[in-house]
Amino acid sequence: MGNGMIPKLLEGTRDLLYRWRRKIATAAVVLLICNVAYHVIFGANGLMIYSKKRSEYKLLQVEVDRLQHENQELSKEIHNLKTDPGTIEKEAREQLRYARPGEVVFTMPNRPAAPPNTVTARTH
Repeated sequence: MGNGMIPKLLEGTRDLLYRWRRKIATAAVVLLICNVAYHVIFGANGLMIYSKKRSEYKLLQVEVDRLQHENQELSKEIHNLKTDPGTIEKEAREQLRYARPGEVVFTMPNRPAAPPNTVTARTH
């Protein structure tokens, strides 16, 4: 190639890029928007993860409410076991098999555990 050929080639490339500048800029902006949209939807803090975390939060909130209710019930039971004579007597009778003088307590033997259902293969 001669020395005059390179400047003409560069000038032609420059003219071509100048004519296509809007198309190149538009394509670059579209690629940028697609990249941002992808990260907004599927990224580490995107909509998909947000939706999953929101569902998990709701499930955990239900579990917290259930545990708080259970805690309140157990607190009431503890309070009654410490202060209510009727509750104390009930537990003493049920758990420790205590009886008042003159009472007779009948206890039934524990039922044996039911055998597991077994499937037997029949051979003909």
